[in-house]
Amino acid sequence: MSKTMKALQITRSTTSSPTLSLQTLPIPPLKPGHALVKINYACIHPSDRLNAQGLFPSTTLPRIPGRDFSGTVVEISETDTTNTSKSWIGKQVYGTSGSSLGFTSDGSHAQYCLIPHEALVEKPSSLSALQAATVGVPFTTALICLQRAQVKPNDIVLVLGATGAVGSTAVQIARAMGCRRVLTAARRAQATNPDILLSGENPAAELTLRLVELTGGEGVDVVVDTVGDVALMDAAVESLARKGRYAWIAAPRGDVSKKVSFDIFQAYRKEITLVGCNSVSPTIGDAAGLLRSLERWIEQGVLCAQDEGSFRTVRIENCVDEGYGRAGEQVVIEME
Repeated sequence: MSKTMKALQITRSTTSSPTLSLQTLPIPPLKPGHALVKINYACIHPSDRLNAQGLFPSTTLPRIPGRDFSGTVVEISETDTTNTSKSWIGKQVYGTSGSSLGFTSDGSHAQYCLIPHEALVEKPSSLSALQAATVGVPFTTALICLQRAQVKPNDIVLVLGATGAVGSTAVQIARAMGCRRVLTAARRAQATNPDILLSGENPAAELTLRLVELTGGEGVDVVVDTVGDVALMDAAVESLARKGRYAWIAAPRGDVSKKVSFDIFQAYRKEITLVGCNSVSPTIGDAAGLLRSLERWIEQGVLCAQDEGSFRTVRIENCVDEGYGRAGEQVVIEME
């Protein structure tokens, strides 16, 4: 095995903005409690692009970015006298960052990456290696939102941004959980027409009107908001049923208002709950546990990843410009 690898690295001098570049770096030496994983594919998520721009204050530099991955375990440190950890060697694994990978420890946008023992998750047979590299962030984020909203089988759930990666996953998981009804809202129709198409000049008013029609004025028990639009949030909070829960993972970007106002009298009378969700809050071990909890639904085909054709693959040698430089595209880095 070569002693060096190709990797992306974020660096910054004291006076400049962060710079992302392709580097040749030493393959990280194995350390206790970790496995060395040869990365096959790694997705470039929007959060990876934001990280490369210096927008995650927890990131320490220099740093190899990258949250999601699939790969093969090539080395692993011993965990006990029976040496059971060696059974991982050669296994196909996949995973996601939690709070560390790509932020405070080197991430998956490299040919090799150190992964803690507790974060090793065997790749489900129903996912291709490429698909497995794309699902960590959306699958775990959607589950975090639904868990923190304390979703129950008799709930009516509304997903804002239901055609996006996290939103479409939240729809699938809510249905798998047996929710009474899952309503979808999005700005684009795409292949699966949303229940509420927010394509007009006043999306918030459209949302309010359609929710009255679809629920008979009953309102929704849970909102999962993957959009982060202030006007939509105002409307959706007002549309919550008694003891409704609102979980969100996004906010407006740029120099615009991020303030939301709502009727606090009605809010406490209805006993609503607002829950902010942060996908980089769990530890990498906790994130692995979330993936394991979804394994049954993944293997049964209840929870599906996007088709490989939805992503553009880019060699690591070219992905600074053709991957990170293509905001809005779904890109996967192919390491070989």
